[in-house]
Amino acid sequence: MISFFVCLTILIASYFTYGKFVEYTLSPDERVTPAVEINDGVDYVVMPQWKLFLIQLLNIAGTGPIFGALTGAIWGPIVFLWITLGTIFAGGVHDYFSGMLSERFKGKSISEVTGEILGNKMLIIMRVFSVILLIMCGTVFAVGPAELLSILLNSLHFTLPHILTNGKFWLLIILFYYLVATFLPIDKIIGKFYPVFGIVLIIMAIGVSAGTIRGYEMPEIWNNFQNMHPEHLPVWSFMFITVACGAISGFHATQSPIMARCIKSEKQGRMVFYGAMVSEGIIALIWAAAGCAVMGSVKLLAAGGGGPESVYIICRQTMGSVGMILAVLGVIACPITSGDTAFRSARLTIADWFNINQNNLKKRFIIAFLVLTAGAIISQLDYSVVWRYFSWTNQTLAMIVLWAASMYLYKAGKNYFVTMIPAVFMSAVSVTYFVMAKECLGLIPYLKNNIMIAYPVGIITALVFLAMFFYFARKENKG
Repeated sequence: MISFFVCLTILIASYFTYGKFVEYTLSPDERVTPAVEINDGVDYVVMPQWKLFLIQLLNIAGTGPIFGALTGAIWGPIVFLWITLGTIFAGGVHDYFSGMLSERFKGKSISEVTGEILGNKMLIIMRVFSVILLIMCGTVFAVGPAELLSILLNSLHFTLPHILTNGKFWLLIILFYYLVATFLPIDKIIGKFYPVFGIVLIIMAIGVSAGTIRGYEMPEIWNNFQNMHPEHLPVWSFMFITVACGAISGFHATQSPIMARCIKSEKQGRMVFYGAMVSEGIIALIWAAAGCAVMGSVKLLAAGGGGPESVYIICRQTMGSVGMILAVLGVIACPITSGDTAFRSARLTIADWFNINQNNLKKRFIIAFLVLTAGAIISQLDYSVVWRYFSWTNQTLAMIVLWAASMYLYKAGKNYFVTMIPAVFMSAVSVTYFVMAKECLGLIPYLKNNIMIAYPVGIITALVFLAMFFYFARKENKG
């Protein structure tokens, strides 16, 4: 239990220490923000800081700090270290700069921002990459809560009509809601109801942590500093990819521009972007600790890792019947409120890509309908497969955004090491995973989980990226 509280304390303190240092690196000023300058009543709308923080938290939270953290707990309490250090030095940095750079480029989508900094070739890559990631993300954030709702309703002590206990029925309801939320102006649903859901999410996390502390013994890091995965999957880089949103997530870079279009002052950025990531790290730490204490590696793996079944078991055992229902509903609201903004970001990315005016209701609806249709098709695929592809593309996108932020800081004569170091790290993580994961090059039997090849390739590639960064940065300066 000491490990948990030490990591929790470090996370909270990081907002006031390293978060302040990250803010100082960018040096926010009093320039007019896009929310004030453009203010179109659809996507550019000024909102108060407390509301921006809660909406950002819900936008980025999704299933990552819950499902991802629980799956990461299969490796044991060493996952606490990645959640804590990853949040502070990678995830928080990534989220802050993705939001603030969008704000400085008039609220543009992250693909457009990256293109402005790294050039047209990367712009095309990021546009395609972002739309694919967002549609996959919105899909997993629809399938997960639909299955959890089905499990919850089937567990009740009275009989309901079969359609109400069918996961596919709830999937259709959620996708229809996504269509409405994606189409409507941001302050009609998201601005009004998401702060309430944000509070529910926080209360749910507090309830699970209290129940775990009260009823279970949390394992300590120093007594279990080893790979505890029953199948001995490598910690590097499988655990780093699996935890995803609980430490660093490229998906967040697609969400931050939504709030970048709504902040009134640049000085709100630390609380809205870095603060929301720290809060998500705390939620991930709570669920990882609950996974280790309540279920353990073997039971988590048997339940398929972090998923609806594991969440249901932990909520039931830590909070009882009434608390369990409230907690599960909080877990359902969490991914749903990220899924709709995922599809909303896909709409905005496509609109920026083809310069489609979003004040036109017909054009806005057509894009929303198309991305939701694509999501409905993907939802019919195996959930675990979609999640694995989402996780890898997610971390690869984070890597690209960190390199873009590094280039921006280099050109501005600022401390680019803040973003460059996590960029190198995530490059090694993403490439290593791609080489040996069974859904990537690991399809080749010889490469599957082959660390003797994957580790050197990942490290060497990261160093090549670093050399390319300095080459192009200096070439740009000379030009």
